[in-house]
Amino acid sequence: MSVTVIGAGLAGSEAAYFLASHGVEVELIDMKPKRTPAHTSDLFCELVCSNSLKSDDAYGNACGLLKAEMRVLGSITMEAAREARVPAGSALAVDREKFAAYVTERLKGHPGITVVSEEVETLPESGVVATGPLTSGKLFECIKARFGTLHFYDASAPVVSAESIDFEKAFVQDRYGKGTGDYVNCPMTKAEYEAFTEALVGAERVVLRDFETKEIFEGCMPVEVMAARGKDTLRFGPFKPVGLEYRGERPYAVLQLRKENAAGTGYNLVGCQTNLKFQEQKRVFSMIPALKNAQFERYGVMHRNTYLESPKCLRADFSVRDRPELFFAGQITGVEGYVESAAVGLLCGYHVLNRLCGKEPAVPPGTTVMGALSRYISTENENFSPMNANYGILDGGYEGICDKAERKKLIAERALSDIGRFKREVLG
Repeated sequence: MSVTVIGAGLAGSEAAYFLASHGVEVELIDMKPKRTPAHTSDLFCELVCSNSLKSDDAYGNACGLLKAEMRVLGSITMEAAREARVPAGSALAVDREKFAAYVTERLKGHPGITVVSEEVETLPESGVVATGPLTSGKLFECIKARFGTLHFYDASAPVVSAESIDFEKAFVQDRYGKGTGDYVNCPMTKAEYEAFTEALVGAERVVLRDFETKEIFEGCMPVEVMAARGKDTLRFGPFKPVGLEYRGERPYAVLQLRKENAAGTGYNLVGCQTNLKFQEQKRVFSMIPALKNAQFERYGVMHRNTYLESPKCLRADFSVRDRPELFFAGQITGVEGYVESAAVGLLCGYHVLNRLCGKEPAVPPGTTVMGALSRYISTENENFSPMNANYGILDGGYEGICDKAERKKLIAERALSDIGRFKREVLG
């Protein structure tokens, strides 16, 4: 048995590794070392926007539950995240380079995977297309001509060097004391916050005419767009001071910094995805007292994300409705987020193996996050848009239990039991 996987991002890496680990000969094609404008590394599975994989709490958070489901199914990215983890409280954050290097080494070192470095320009008749939200050039045009595409714009946050942070004007503390001192907090007074937000809203952006507000995904809203919604929007959003105390008082507003790598030499500006010009990013963010002399290791960027109108063209097993030998995986299917993209890639591997073995499609039930996402991308929806993991898409149950923590615990236990049953059904 053999299969071609196009794209070695999160989804393609998951699909390729799973299939190869179950006896399928995999040809993994990726355009690297050629890169898109958003990529900076030659490594596979590169994290572009942030180094955070969100909450790791399987019993209190839908994305945390999704990670737990992936671990049950044998996820290579969750394995890599464990090895490359950096402190981030209850969130799962990783050293990007270590994370990508781990996956790259496992893929290139697997005897069942042949890596081909070239840019695919035509849509194949069969295999897995996992080219992600940055699908480039002629292949994008082929997909557009075949299926039609939608798109929105996504943004990443700047990273500053640790040594350039003024720790006399910052403090280390996790919100509500949950964590091990993983966040550096940059407090602002009312006057400092108002001056900062005024500058942020008025700062010059990159080719603003090309970015329609309606195309910006809420989950990666540029901080300057968020600030323009109202003077207190940031204070009740990513700059909220609740759960933090500085010199005996709650600050008026706080920018949090999170380690970008295990060594702690760089810090990510949490919630500060941006489309400002580079010189404007330095000018505006340096208005925050603790970042007055900040050295920017990487500026935030904004880029187009592409996704299919999947309900019209994909089944719940991610195969094309009129060509069941061709599968799509990852963010291009209409899921949003690192973890969601990787999960769809892993699940797609199961579906491809099923088909190669001549079995009928088997989809996880809607009681699991994986199954609910599969159903979402394949169910008719006039207002289809990218979807994150959330409890709202799961099948109901336990509504009579008033204690939210207990209800979420029962939902998680049911999901993990059901995803384990799905695994046994496919693998025997």
